[in-house]
Amino acid sequence: MNLVRAELERLSARRFVQLMVVLLVLAFAVTAATTLAGSHKPNADEMSSARAQAAEARRDLEATHQECLARQSGTLPADTDRYFPSDCSEIDPIRQDRLPIPADYLPGVFNFAEQAQPLLYFLIAFLVLFGFLVGASYIGADLTSGGVVNLLLWRPRRLTVLAAKLGTLLGAVLVLALLASVVYLATFWVIGQAAGLPGRLDGDFWRSLGAVHGRGLVLVLLASALGFAIATLGRHTSAALGALAAYAVVWELGARLVLEIVDARKSDLFMLSSHIGAWLNGGARFYDEQLCRGSTEFPYCEGFYTVTWLPALLVLLAITGGLTAAAFAVFRRRDLI
Repeated sequence: MNLVRAELERLSARRFVQLMVVLLVLAFAVTAATTLAGSHKPNADEMSSARAQAAEARRDLEATHQECLARQSGTLPADTDRYFPSDCSEIDPIRQDRLPIPADYLPGVFNFAEQAQPLLYFLIAFLVLFGFLVGASYIGADLTSGGVVNLLLWRPRRLTVLAAKLGTLLGAVLVLALLASVVYLATFWVIGQAAGLPGRLDGDFWRSLGAVHGRGLVLVLLASALGFAIATLGRHTSAALGALAAYAVVWELGARLVLEIVDARKSDLFMLSSHIGAWLNGGARFYDEQLCRGSTEFPYCEGFYTVTWLPALLVLLAITGGLTAAAFAVFRRRDLI
């Protein structure tokens, strides 16, 4: 416990950590202030007009579905100017995840139920960056300055010391992420009540938001551990920053372009960003025209394939776990002087 307490004090005393917390608060304040300034409570005329437009949009969807069924059955002649899917159930309003609602036709009105998830994505992205940078600088600065050597003189067990640092980092980041997300969402809920619309806050909404939040917290912890592991392997904070920049430029941009040139099938599966998106959203669909070449099963081929959350999570765990295990193995044997 003394080691963990000491590490927690060292972590909270770092100026870089304090700076990142200040930036987190500033980003949150600017987002909240901008939202509040750009929203207002809709009056009765605005609500009446929005309801009428939403009802008309739903009628148009139903009319399009009926026309698709008529074209499919041959009741109406084919119209080359309009596209209809071969399976009309794809545009059946009953099967849509979301139908037009009055809030869609209220410009300048903040709707918490509609905007909470995009706002949460923004917070998760910032916390992922926060965790990676703090994790890298936390161990990187100690390795560079000799702080780890001094600590080992007090507690001469390398793996115990490194595990305490990693555990303290993950615990601190998790607590900060939980507090930040609660305050963040509560603030926008108040904005929706006072200067906008709360929207439909039913059980499905909270379950969906909670699922995204939980997956986001896992992603934040993985990013923190990843930054910590790469900086440990490279013995410097800049090693993690360089690795992140190199991966983004060389692989996400360069390799993606090469894979497209050589017509590789399902090239998105080789990109870490694809698995991050699939995990965070509970699944993701990607387009690959290679899947349609030579296909004769249907009159047309859509060329989409799906990555579910479980394989995406396994990829993220394998990469993070592998680098973390390598960091512990190298740290155990490496000369720290």
